[in-house]
Amino acid sequence: MYTYYIGLGSNLGDTREHLLRAVELMNQRIGQVTALSTFHETEPWGFCSAHRFLNAVCCVESTCPPLEMLRETQQIEQLMGRKEKSVDGAYHDRIIDLDLLLCFDESRQEVTLDTPQLKLPHPLMKQRDFVMNPLRELMEYAE
Repeated sequence: MYTYYIGLGSNLGDTREHLLRAVELMNQRIGQVTALSTFHETEPWGFCSAHRFLNAVCCVESTCPPLEMLRETQQIEQLMGRKEKSVDGAYHDRIIDLDLLLCFDESRQEVTLDTPQLKLPHPLMKQRDFVMNPLRELMEYAE
């Protein structure tokens, strides 16, 4: 069993509904969402857009190992209408964005991973208040 902290973001359409739908799909497809932060409205990060983001972090208990979890979250993004992922810092508006932030194994040891597909912990999370604020909220709740 793994414990994941996953960042959620949306800045197109009904952003609140998109985040709630992503949580519902995670519950159906990858494991149990055990906690969800409050929603945080933020400015776009890394690009200019007239559309503000709604962000959150959730905690998910799953049997999926990290690379399988990545594939599953990408499939959820595609199901929800996301056409392309941001690559090499080229960010754009999106219906949904799911980022694996942290992973812990069943003994509560942090899982580190450095592959071309996935780096854990997420290498940019500490630079992003829209990730760290809801993540802190969940970590404080978990203590």
